[in-house]
Amino acid sequence: MPFMKGPAPIRRTIEYLDRNKLVLKERVKIFSINYNTKGDNHEGARQFVFWHLPQLQFKNPNIQITTFKNLTPSPFIRCYLENGEEVLMDVDFKSKDEIYERVRRIICKSEETLKAEDKLDNPANFGSKCQKHCICEVPGQLPCPSLVPLPKSWRGKYKFQKPDEL
Repeated sequence: MPFMKGPAPIRRTIEYLDRNKLVLKERVKIFSINYNTKGDNHEGARQFVFWHLPQLQFKNPNIQITTFKNLTPSPFIRCYLENGEEVLMDVDFKSKDEIYERVRRIICKSEETLKAEDKLDNPANFGSKCQKHCICEVPGQLPCPSLVPLPKSWRGKYKFQKPDEL
């Protein structure tokens, strides 16, 4: 498999990308992280970008996420909000886990908010755990073929059969 090459290919699996809790608040429009590729005080920021930035991008597809390398003496995260304000976080000498917790606590949605959003049922979904089990339950749709047979002209068995086989 070509996607399983490179350093830590687990980062590109759907299970890994979907596993994090970094869902940014609606008012965050741009998330930027500044760090250097060398230096001990930048190690946590480098590790955060390596392990958690793909998850952040996966969970927040409508937010612009940028990284700036080798432009600053100390690492920091800057978030631009929709009303023009900025949130600035200093991540100098912080580990990737400390950065993760700080980002989650300051600019991400809480657990309660995420659970409340998950409970909202989309009426376009069908199945055993949804409001409607089948699309035939929606007014204006055709009934299930198991209840009312389809016209023979709609079935391939009759539509593509040669006349001499009838």
